Amino acid sequence: MAAWKILPAVAAGNTIVLKPAELTPTTSVMFAEAAQEAGIPDGVINIVTGTGSVAGQALIGHPGVDMVSFTGSTAVGRQIAAAAAGDVKRVHLELGGKAPFVVFDDADLEAAARGAVAGSLINSGQDCTAATRAYVQRPLYGRFVRRVAELMDGVRLGPVDDPDTDMGSLISVRQRDRVAAMVDEARAAGATIVRGEGSPGARWAGAPTTNPP
Repeated sequence: MAAWKILPAVAAGNTIVLKPAELTPTTSVMFAEAAQEAGIPDGVINIVTGTGSVAGQALIGHPGVDMVSFTGSTAVGRQIAAAAAGDVKRVHLELGGKAPFVVFDDADLEAAARGAVAGSLINSGQDCTAATRAYVQRPLYGRFVRRVAELMDGVRLGPVDDPDTDMGSLISVRQRDRVAAMVDEARAAGATIVRGEGSPGARWAGAPTTNPP
């Protein structure tokens, strides 16, 4: 996702300053180090770490910044647009939403089920393009749900640097609990939980686990 921001801007002749989310700075720093090793001149790709309220706010308000591009929540996007309006900076916002996965009744069922599972697990589901909901035409609905459940049975949890891992951890305990709460809310509203009843929590010590609870 950092590359989506960095490469087009640099290719157009700009220098950039990227502030990654405060919980995920490491890969952005590694990206800049790799760019430097590849011969990109110093000062072209710059990484500033910190919180949005401090580092991010300073960047948005800096007179040397001509354009602001942000991916994140709608609430923060509103704040950025308002802050950038003071000196009429150009703003590009990619804000929160729900990515639909649509399956029509003439679809290849196996391909659709595998695509839905793979799409939902991108970055452990922490991605704006992750398939967070499926709309399935009624003739395929039952078989689609059953096949997705079967595929989810084989999902292996583990460290993200293990090639045998299908899904790594969420970014924080707070985020894990937030996702678990969404499942609980869905159940309370009458949803049927086809696979899984909650987060592995303390039961998972880091080793890959088949068919997590």
